[in-house]
Amino acid sequence: MAEKRDYYEVLGVERNADADTIKKAYRKAAIKYHPDKNPGDKEAEEKFKEAAEAYDVLSNEDKRARYDRFGHAGVGGAAGGGAGGFGGFGGGGFTMDDIFEQFGDIFGGAFGGGRSRGRSQRVNRGSDIRVTVKLTLQEIAEGVTKKLKVNKTVVCDQCGGSGAKDKNAFQTCSTCQGSGYVITVQNSMFGRMQTQSVCPTCGGAGRIITEKCSKCGGEGTERGQEIIEVKIPAGVGEGMALTVSGKGNAARRGGQNGDLLVVIEEEYNPQLVRDGNDLIHNMNITVTTALLGGEVEVPTIDGKARIKIAPGTHSGKVLRLRGKGLPDVNGYGRGDIMVVVDITIPDELNREERELIEKLSEQPHFKVASKVENQNIFERMKNFFR
Repeated sequence: MAEKRDYYEVLGVERNADADTIKKAYRKAAIKYHPDKNPGDKEAEEKFKEAAEAYDVLSNEDKRARYDRFGHAGVGGAAGGGAGGFGGFGGGGFTMDDIFEQFGDIFGGAFGGGRSRGRSQRVNRGSDIRVTVKLTLQEIAEGVTKKLKVNKTVVCDQCGGSGAKDKNAFQTCSTCQGSGYVITVQNSMFGRMQTQSVCPTCGGAGRIITEKCSKCGGEGTERGQEIIEVKIPAGVGEGMALTVSGKGNAARRGGQNGDLLVVIEEEYNPQLVRDGNDLIHNMNITVTTALLGGEVEVPTIDGKARIKIAPGTHSGKVLRLRGKGLPDVNGYGRGDIMVVVDITIPDELNREERELIEKLSEQPHFKVASKVENQNIFERMKNFFR
């Protein structure tokens, strides 16, 4: 048996070559010895395999390190045996299709991007459908299941989506011989190059319809409706889109259905404003409640709650109801309700009220406003969140 050549020698690079240099060297060798450029040349095919084996090892940092230290033995290859020790495929027995499958993209499409993938037939895919669902805060807090009536393309109930009159109304495509693809050979700077494209006659199906379905005209689909049940998790937010796989428009002639995209829209709530997982409520209290304290009712997601107002509460003070906000969509706890205090000042006073206020204004606690009282409401909010 011939002695296995040094991988650096195979690619024609120095031992300190970087990854980009190794890739370019492999590409050059692969193009030079590619089987489509050298049909029937066994020597060129062996050199092509040898270059692929060398690139498999030298393009991988771990394999390259073992090879530099232990030689071919470090990557599972024997001292002899030609190109049979290709590390990427378990040390031997690899085929040309294995190489194209693993390294097909290295050719940049010059040879059709890999042979083995060309054998599968093209599958049509239906288009996606986008719908908007409005949710209340309570539905967002608890999660909800919605039944949506969706106008969409559905499978023809007469032909079952095949587009044909019956199961015998088909014949193999004569252009591609049933493969769904056609091969084109053209001259280029590298010689005669072979490319692969979808068959223009059958559209990749590999067969053609001889008698079309009378209901759908050969499309395999028709317009219809479907009631789709969508489970929406708790904590979703405005603009979030949930994907329901396979519930979009049906594809022509038995292909893959598209998806249903459910976009979340939050209904306006005049009392609770959402801020992430927190909810903000602006609460108006009277001057006397602010001065003397008391209890007030505030709205929550599922009803009302009573909270205490401490004597001497200032406008802009924020009271927090922990755990009363919205749940995190990923399950990381729950937000709060933040109650922002706003003191209502009467627009008009009668004579008796004015006299009482004037008397109060002479009292010591009403003569000079504290810095906190003079502080702008927005400044107080900013300090609260620091």
